[in-house]
Amino acid sequence: MSDTEDDFEYANISESGSEDSISSDSDAESDDDITNLNSVRNWYQISVDEAAPPPPRFLFSPKPTQTFQLSDEQSILEYFRLFFDDELLNIIVTETNRYAEQQHGTSSNKSFAVTKNDILIMLAITILQGIEKKPVERMYWSTREIFSSPIFPKLMSQTRYLRIKRYLHFTNNEDYNPLSPIFPKLMSQTRYLRIKRYLHFTNNEDYNPLNHPNPKLNKIWPIYDNINKKCSRLYTPERDITIDESLMLYKGRLGWKQYMPLKRSRFGIKFYLLCESKSGYLYNSIIYTGKGTILSEKYKNMPLTSQIVLSLADSLLDQGYCITMDNYYTSPLLADYLISRQMTYGTMRINRKDLPTELQKKKLKKGEIIAFQRGKLMTMKWRDKKDVCLLSTIHNPTQVATNKRNKDGNAILKPKLVVDYNNTMGGIDRFDQQLHDYPIPRKRGKKYYKKIFFHLVDFCVYNAFILYRRTAGQKDHLEFRANLVENLISEYHTGLRTATTEGRPKVPGPIRLSERHFPEFIPPTEKKNSPTRCCAVCCKQRDEKGKRKRKETRYYCKPCDKGLCAVPCFMIFHTKLDF
Repeated sequence: MSDTEDDFEYANISESGSEDSISSDSDAESDDDITNLNSVRNWYQISVDEAAPPPPRFLFSPKPTQTFQLSDEQSILEYFRLFFDDELLNIIVTETNRYAEQQHGTSSNKSFAVTKNDILIMLAITILQGIEKKPVERMYWSTREIFSSPIFPKLMSQTRYLRIKRYLHFTNNEDYNPLSPIFPKLMSQTRYLRIKRYLHFTNNEDYNPLNHPNPKLNKIWPIYDNINKKCSRLYTPERDITIDESLMLYKGRLGWKQYMPLKRSRFGIKFYLLCESKSGYLYNSIIYTGKGTILSEKYKNMPLTSQIVLSLADSLLDQGYCITMDNYYTSPLLADYLISRQMTYGTMRINRKDLPTELQKKKLKKGEIIAFQRGKLMTMKWRDKKDVCLLSTIHNPTQVATNKRNKDGNAILKPKLVVDYNNTMGGIDRFDQQLHDYPIPRKRGKKYYKKIFFHLVDFCVYNAFILYRRTAGQKDHLEFRANLVENLISEYHTGLRTATTEGRPKVPGPIRLSERHFPEFIPPTEKKNSPTRCCAVCCKQRDEKGKRKRKETRYYCKPCDKGLCAVPCFMIFHTKLDF
């Protein structure tokens, strides 16, 4: 369990600045010098006041860059579609429709029939809900004036929205083996809920727990794997990266649900994340699933925490990256391995193996430091409000002045290692904070894989925002999300076209077109050539005994997805707030 938040307060510094004390020819030192440093296997105490220069950094070879091409317009939507491309959408559409058919048969599925546009509009609604927060979901479609948000019913009816959410699926259930130990204003509300209900991501008929790459994540694996690979492929991070845990709120029943009292959510599904320190861009992630957590086989002989770090950073090794970690991961054993592949620094638990005995036993007063060197490794203990034990391959125990002052007006000193740690370790916290400001998976749900899916949508939106800002985008995070919703609506909603701040509207007069409603015959089904539905107005009335009336009609309003008598109910429904 990480206790980074208790060690010391993160400093708001934008650049590490560790290279200021390193000579210009540090990177040119010979391999023999580094070999000699690494050959020293015994710890020896070093002076804090007369510290030798810090060990040199390895040469950082990658050039931070993006690996994608956009059109000349570079619209916000294009950045999001880098992660949510047609390949990913086709999986969701196929499995959601399959799941709806498995639940209710082909006749019901024909009227449901989710498309890629439906999924994108549903995502637009969900992102918008993270910006415009309401206590309960049904209030987004409320006709009461004090609650009204007109854009939601224009995009999708409440019924369809909830149906989409209900059937949202990512695998084929028919392939699931119950004997296996793995149990792992755009649209009407009705359609939205149907899409969510049937949303599915894999074909259950293809599922075999014996050869699946991650059986516990079977329900979400194709989507998670697809998005995770895109995050690593689309962008090369800067030199300083950080590894830490993040907790996604989930209170349903799940064998590998975690309790982390220091996290904001406390209960939920744990993610191990590797992020760029400066921006918080998510480069790689691993979902914790208990003993079944899938880590790289190459590192199976190492301790679990080292396996996590190396599995996350595998594609970045041997390139000079500098990883910052908290005391849950940092150890001399891992640092020794990383010296041969790159470098590291971070806090460390005082009881780690292979640490100097005196480091553990020495009692320090506030502000005092004791430090030891072993080859390229430097470990130190610094007394602040409590003992803080750190390890680095690129620092010495030198102290630097901070912006804070003591009672006498003198600048407070901190070890340079502490200042750099505070700066670079904030990447995960920055990422978590940005997602918490406009959360997508706000509503409680019983199905863990749908919760993970909407959390992955959050990942994609934030990463798209970082790529947008790196290519000279000026909008802040909130404005980016709002523009993304407008772009999704303009591009993929057939009944409503909005004029966004980027470019001209797709078609003229969008509001006029979206607010016109006409009665239509309810389309025939396989069982009935002339089907009927309950009239939404008539069936709301009560008879003399207080029972609700029931009246069938052959007409309905397609945009509203409501059965309505042609006269006078159609006019009443569209002109009166209460009827």
